[in-house]
Amino acid sequence: MSYHNPPTTPRGSATFDQYSMSEIRRAAATGIYDIRGSGAKRKVPHFDDLLFLGASISRYPLEGYREKCETKVTLGTRFAKKPIELKIPITVAGMSFGSLSGPAKEALGRGATIAGTSTTTGDGGMTEEERGHSQTLVYQYLPSRYGMNPRDLRRADAIEVVVGQGAKPGGGGMLLGQKISDRVAEMRTLPKGIDQRSACRHPDWTGPDDLEIKILELREITDWEKPIYVKIGGARPYYDTALAVKAGADVVVLDGMQGGTAATQEVFIEHVGQPTLACIRPAVKALQDLGMHRKVQLIVSGGIRNGADVAKALALGADVVSVGTAALIALGDNDPRWESEYQKLGTTAGCYDDWHEGKDPAGITTQDAELMKRVDPIAAGRRLANYLKVMTLEAQTIARACGKNHVHNLEPEDLCALTIEAAAMARVPLAGTSWIPGQGGL
Repeated sequence: MSYHNPPTTPRGSATFDQYSMSEIRRAAATGIYDIRGSGAKRKVPHFDDLLFLGASISRYPLEGYREKCETKVTLGTRFAKKPIELKIPITVAGMSFGSLSGPAKEALGRGATIAGTSTTTGDGGMTEEERGHSQTLVYQYLPSRYGMNPRDLRRADAIEVVVGQGAKPGGGGMLLGQKISDRVAEMRTLPKGIDQRSACRHPDWTGPDDLEIKILELREITDWEKPIYVKIGGARPYYDTALAVKAGADVVVLDGMQGGTAATQEVFIEHVGQPTLACIRPAVKALQDLGMHRKVQLIVSGGIRNGADVAKALALGADVVSVGTAALIALGDNDPRWESEYQKLGTTAGCYDDWHEGKDPAGITTQDAELMKRVDPIAAGRRLANYLKVMTLEAQTIARACGKNHVHNLEPEDLCALTIEAAAMARVPLAGTSWIPGQGGL
């Protein structure tokens, strides 16, 4: 009897896949870690793993064309003399001048103003383009203190003390030399063309007691007018939220690991922090335990893409969501119209994450004078406003379908989960059951 071995398809390793091996070769050849922008690319539990339970008999839906569903939100009601009034529960996240071009910053301000919401400065100081075109502007106060001055603190409508960022909790920011133009260098009081790295922690405080003192200093500088936000990365959301509240924050900003960045080590982006979905309920629980839910507002960011994401975050207990990467795409970044130029850079429009190199063909994440001319801030601002409008309409549509006359009336009871992981993270039942993993039920 003869035995014949049939041909087999070569099988690669699940651990040492092609990407892992290419990274080993790159590290062996260069001796440096990889730096990139954008957010996490690995698949993690996200809002797509949740579904809404629309109203029928046991719940009564609202008629979309006749019954109102409100979207207004007020931020900073705890201590600030001048809380922020927004028309929609969606804001634009902090993205610095330096990582973004001047026309892009102007476009963000224009779009947010048309939509009736706020934008945020990011690291590196306040530009006249953004202040001049932003009806409501939040000033980020980061460990670097680049561009920070009392005048701009007073010119802002709110101040966001950045303790952590979702893409790199525990790590500082980066802005490589090729993006340090004369203007960026002047604003940051640092040399032109030299890599800049922000510190990972604030230089004048080391814990929550010092944070309380810093918040009081900022309130004194601004005559207690401005709401004070504290931004944390998605690492230990329960304790970080509780400590931010005890330190005197008006608003807590919670950024999950799907949040983007202009530049950091890829090992941070992919392996540090928790998914946004896993962070919301612990943060809300901290606010509830302190009797501060809805009194201290919660802003959630990190991977928000559409109105369904907005509605789900609000249902889980957030007051507002914030968009960063999605806002840049709305402006025109990663647009296929520049595909041939993206390919010359060795990438493709949908995968471009070399924002730190300053060669963005769309003119958005660059300081190149010629590339920046490709951004029409008026037209880009209108696109952003359209995008924010559509997200708001989608969130309203879902809220009405669940019988709610305000998007803030959405609640966990309106949700179910498609996976055990999402059910456990969001603390809502697995679809078709009453089972919340870790909480009993059938």
